[in-house]
Amino acid sequence: MFEGIHCRVCHAVSTFPSFPITMLMTIAVTIVVTLVLASVAMNFITSEKKLERKIEHRYDVADAQFRREMSLMMGPAITPGNRIDALHNDAQIFPAMLRAIAEAKLSVTFETYIYWSGEIGVRFSGVLCERARAGVPVHVTLDWAGSVKMDDALIDEMRNAGVQVHKYRPLRWYNLGRMNNRTHRKLLVIDGRIGFTGGVGIADQWQGSAGDPEHWRDTHYRIEGPAVAQLQAAYNDNWIKTTGEVLNGESYFPELHNVGLLHAHMFVASPASGSESMHLMFLLAIAAASHTIDIAASYFVPDDLLINAIVAATQRGVRVRLLVPGPHSDSFTVRVSSKADWGTLLKAGVSISEYQPTMLHTKLLIIDGEFVSVGSTNLDIRSLRLNDEASLNVYDRTFAQQMTRVFESDLEAGLAYTHQMWIKRPWSERLMETVLLPVKSQI
Repeated sequence: MFEGIHCRVCHAVSTFPSFPITMLMTIAVTIVVTLVLASVAMNFITSEKKLERKIEHRYDVADAQFRREMSLMMGPAITPGNRIDALHNDAQIFPAMLRAIAEAKLSVTFETYIYWSGEIGVRFSGVLCERARAGVPVHVTLDWAGSVKMDDALIDEMRNAGVQVHKYRPLRWYNLGRMNNRTHRKLLVIDGRIGFTGGVGIADQWQGSAGDPEHWRDTHYRIEGPAVAQLQAAYNDNWIKTTGEVLNGESYFPELHNVGLLHAHMFVASPASGSESMHLMFLLAIAAASHTIDIAASYFVPDDLLINAIVAATQRGVRVRLLVPGPHSDSFTVRVSSKADWGTLLKAGVSISEYQPTMLHTKLLIIDGEFVSVGSTNLDIRSLRLNDEASLNVYDRTFAQQMTRVFESDLEAGLAYTHQMWIKRPWSERLMETVLLPVKSQI
């Protein structure tokens, strides 16, 4: 039947002399271009309602109500009994991750945004291959966009060794409407018992001790205890989306006992499961501040709600300190877009400093010396609304004090930026701020 229809259409076209083939080609190209543009436009629009109103200060971070809402309304539940070690720069981060992988006996699950070819990339692929050859199930999820600088030969080597490597949302004609939604999560879980998360990608920029502009400043976290199961569940989320396979059983979800004193949970967000969840988590935390807010943000491009929340905190007497990258940044557009909002913050009393030695890639929020949020999430619109993200929230005064010392150590390497400096910024910066305003949410 279809062949008959096809023949009749072809005959009609061939017997219609006033309809030249060039016009048919033009129409076909126009249709294809229109479909592509429509698919791309889907990345910029949504039918969902966005958060529109400021969240009021109803309780402090130290109040039980704060934990209750963060645990129940935001989820997953806050779990006690965790141990969390902060690891700084390559000297501590990569050796700990590589050693944990090398010691894996039951399973390895690894998800990352950045994985590039280079010395550290080769080292990671080598140890992942070794474990796979030893019979350990090794699962690797790489974001398609973030791993674009990874040689195919490296992926082939891992697959040939038995590593299950999959790209998250590779560019295909049928998913153009979601090509802007990337996984920015950094998750590594060993035997379902040891977890790692933070800001570090697999690239040579993260090697060294952050002592020069070519080697970035960053922090990663090693976790043991019940919260590791939440990291594993977060990994399973995108593994299922990518492969359709569920990773379960004791090799992935063993019984976990208390090994420390920290209360924590792994908070994840994805446009597929509600694009405002991470945004809301940060707004609730900032609204609960009563004394101090310390923020180290590698990419700081907040929306109006976050700016208003920070300003409202200063108006109720909260001291706010913000540390951002200085002269060494990997994104000129982020730096310019970020600075557009500094005037409002500086006028409200926010202290802003620019980190001088190298690129600052940490993501750290500390509130009232009680609450700490770390992980992959940036305080920009892309992380809060477009990316799949994962943040480890810790509710502990001792850990908060430890991370405050880390923050203040980095702050000493920062240069204060004043409101007068903002007023006198070059006209070229002002022009670029205006040019980038329409695409601020995509930066």
